[in-house]
Amino acid sequence: MKDIEPDITNRLELEFINRFGHSPDFIISAPGRVNLIGEHTDYNDGYVFPVAIDKYIHIVGSKRSDRQVHLHALDMDEEYTFSLDAPDNSETPAWSNYLKGVAHLLQTQVLNKIGHTLQGMSAVISGNVPIGAGLSSSAALSVASSLAFLGVCGLQIADTSINTKSRVSVIQPPPTELAALCQRTEHEFAGVNCGIMDPTISLLGKTDHALFLDCRSLEYRHVPLNLEDILLVICNTNVKRELASSEYNKRRAECERGVEIMQQWMPNITSLRDVTLEDFKKYEVELPQITQKRCRYVVEENTRVQTAVNALITKDISTFGTLMNESHAGLRDAYEVSCDELNVLTDIAQSIDRVIGARMTGAGFGGCTVNLIYQDAVETLRSRVMKEYTQRTGIEPDIYVCNVGDGARIKWISET
Repeated sequence: MKDIEPDITNRLELEFINRFGHSPDFIISAPGRVNLIGEHTDYNDGYVFPVAIDKYIHIVGSKRSDRQVHLHALDMDEEYTFSLDAPDNSETPAWSNYLKGVAHLLQTQVLNKIGHTLQGMSAVISGNVPIGAGLSSSAALSVASSLAFLGVCGLQIADTSINTKSRVSVIQPPPTELAALCQRTEHEFAGVNCGIMDPTISLLGKTDHALFLDCRSLEYRHVPLNLEDILLVICNTNVKRELASSEYNKRRAECERGVEIMQQWMPNITSLRDVTLEDFKKYEVELPQITQKRCRYVVEENTRVQTAVNALITKDISTFGTLMNESHAGLRDAYEVSCDELNVLTDIAQSIDRVIGARMTGAGFGGCTVNLIYQDAVETLRSRVMKEYTQRTGIEPDIYVCNVGDGARIKWISET
């Protein structure tokens, strides 16, 4: 596990001292993510294959002697204070809802069971995960918040890789349980209907590995990427995902409708995860046209994920890229969650020699594409995207060349 960059550590520590008048106890960093393949499969109990990227939400904080939580969002230059004893139902900054939600659920769902009480905290929050780009800045904030509150209580999650020091007395809860708690926080306190993938990869990411996650059982394994001279490049459309929430609900309803119809012939299925491609071909004619398209994509995507994992294991990077391209085509034509801007970015990338694969990633209707590309072609991709995408859309994109990094970690300031 790599240490947090010293310049970030020093800057945030100084900001905390200037704000609160004393040194912090810790810095917590939780990464954003990009999903290599397996989109819109999570809420169908399917498979996903994300990586943690080296863009993080950081919380630098310390325990308080009272039950107050004093927060400063550095990048937004906003402050917020709340009490752990008195719920605040007034209008508050949107980002603060993640911390309030995490605090409530940790106390009621975790700490009460082990006889612990949540402690107050002073904290400064900063980060470089692009907001609204579909790279899970919200999940990173939820994960970082949960680790911060556990830290001031002298607790950690049951995965020793999360912490660089051992200043803890009790290990609770397991990472998949904490990921589920972070997911509930987003659903119930922030109004973000995210899947389980986002907080799980933020917690469990591993340098140079992807996470093969079964969204039903939450079983997972780290798969070496074996990329060598291949880089991960993310292109941001800079289009607001205004339709993502409403269309997400429609897609979910169509998938559930498809399962309900096919249960006439396959009564034991509970989600599209249970439907093989062979089974689907038998009964797809019974489905309404739109339902058929949505379900076909999900069934095919689950198969693609499993094939893609095997391709990486055998170092068949060409097959992996082909599967990425097929995934985008399915998202564009069958699931219909792409948009013109995402398609332009993907078309440009797929036309460049030495680009292995390119696809939209995330909920769709804006956000980002993910590209696997040989290092010697990165500047060609950057130049063509900056020129052609802007010419065709009138929008200037952002381009991030990313490393695949570790998941969330704690650095204890006083022990370094």
